[in-house]
Formats: sequence, structure tokens, C-alpha cells
Amino acid sequence: MAASLASLSYSIKTGAQPLFNRHGGHRLRPSCLLPLPPSIGKHITSCSRRQRSMKNPSALETSDGAVNVQVDDDEEETCELVNRTEVSIDGVEAHLLTAVKNNNGTGLLLLSDVFGFQDSSTSDFAYRVACNGYNVLVPDLFRGDSWSKNRPGSEYEEWRRGHDMNRILKDTTTLTEWMVDEFAAAGISKKLGVIGFCFGGGRVVDVLAADKNGYFSTGISFYGTRINSAVAGDVHVPVLFIAGDIDPLCQVEGLKEIVEKIGEESKVLVFEGRSHGFVHRPETPEDDRDAEEAFSVMRNWVHQHLLLGN
Repeated sequence: MAASLASLSYSIKTGAQPLFNRHGGHRLRPSCLLPLPPSIGKHITSCSRRQRSMKNPSALETSDGAVNVQVDDDEEETCELVNRTEVSIDGVEAHLLTAVKNNNGTGLLLLSDVFGFQDSSTSDFAYRVACNGYNVLVPDLFRGDSWSKNRPGSEYEEWRRGHDMNRILKDTTTLTEWMVDEFAAAGISKKLGVIGFCFGGGRVVDVLAADKNGYFSTGISFYGTRINSAVAGDVHVPVLFIAGDIDPLCQVEGLKEIVEKIGEESKVLVFEGRSHGFVHRPETPEDDRDAEEAFSVMRNWVHQHLLLGN
């Protein structure tokens, strides 16, 4: 695939502008970062609710199966302007979010839950990630047919069967190749990361297992559903799994087995008392607090494996 913008089947709906030119600025309020746990066990750590001070943790470091986090008392997270551009890549609609002032030259593929790429919870999370300096591509995994909160639950399985996993994997492969070529042409690192929630969290393992060209350096799965454990052994990069211990849709024991198959210093981080969706759809003050900690862990994990690891 050629590495020029004109060589790909994509369009910028908001006007014919270069990929990384400014297109409507959004300023986000600064995030309140909370300190991370002092260490994460070899494969699994439980996080209980406790008093935390507002400090900014530095990069996540792994050594001998542990994760040590250094906290800087003085540095505060700053949110820079973020641009959002709507693109279509071989028929797949997507939002491309890019940091304007603090762009660190790395790319992330963000896979949504069943409510789709335009849902506000997914959009808000993507903005916040981009605000930390990343270039984030959020695709429409469901080709215009995401699940609606107004539909009866009895229709869910039929709706899900209508979205072939092979088609979704083919789409994510196309998107990955687009990111590699276009980001490289714009001076962005060829190494990528993939993040997913719920349905998208389950697809993180699929995407990494199918990555025969080694485009991805890491993955983060938030309470992934229906993860295909049969392909976990084909994943050759570290994966961070984040879940709640009372989530009926993402069992911790299943995640531990998947991590054992992957190896590669992969981790499971479990939050006590948290259920499904608590990071990007918090419903209580306790959810909010643990969502902040989970975001901090994710941010530092990505920093370690995309910026320091490259």
C-alpha cells in the first residue's frame, strides 16, 4: 500500500484538507490523575477503594514480573487542543483525533463497545487519550448498525450474529494498514497500540493475533467480552487487561488463563467492587475514582510500550 494520502480510498467529509491539518479545535478540561497501586503482581492485582491524593504518575516500568510506578508530585497533566476529522477508509467510517500541540508521534486504534464509535462515552474517552498526545483512530465496527439502548435485549443475539467477526477483523486489518502507511507518511511511528472496550475489548486479542507484520507494540482490553482464547497464543506483544471483579460479562479467571497463554509480560488488573463498563461509563463516585486510576494505568502502559519501547 502506497504511503501517500492520494493513494488510499478515503475521504475527509469536512473538506479536502491534509490529514494532520487543524480541523476544529476542542479543549478538554484537565484530567484528575490519581496515584497507581504501588505494584501490580506478576499476572493479577486487585485494587480496593481507598483514599488517594492528586498526583501524576510517571511511566510504567516492568521488572521481574512487577510493575513499579513513580509518582511526580509537581507535574500536572495538561490537556492540549485536539482535532477531530471524519474519514472513510475502504468503506469504513471513522473519527481521527490528533493532538495539536503535544503530539508524541504515535498511533492508537480504539475499538468501541456495541454502542458504536459515535457514542458519547467512547468519543469522550478517545478525546482524553488524544489529549495526552496520541493520534487515535475510532472506527465504525458495525458499518452503521451499532446496538441501540432502546432495542429490547431479546434482540441482542440476533443483532450480534449479523456482524460477522471475520468481516470485522478484515476491517480492522485494513484500518491498521491505513494507519501504518498514512501515519508513516506524516512522520508518525509505525508501531501502534490497540485499545478496546467490552465488544471492542474482546476484539483486541483478535487484532493482535492477526498482526503477522508486527505493526502493534501492545494492547489494552477493558472488560473484553467473548474473547477468543483459542488465538491468544498467537499474540506476541504484552496486553493489559482491566476488569472489575463483579463483572458477569468478563470473568477474571478467564482473563488469567488468556494471560498465561499470551505471556509477554501481560497483566490483569482487577478492581474490587466494579462491574462492567466502569471505566468509560462510570455510574457512581466509586466508579469515577477507579476509572481515574484505570486511565492512569492505561496511559502509563501505553507510554511504556509505544514511546519508551520504540
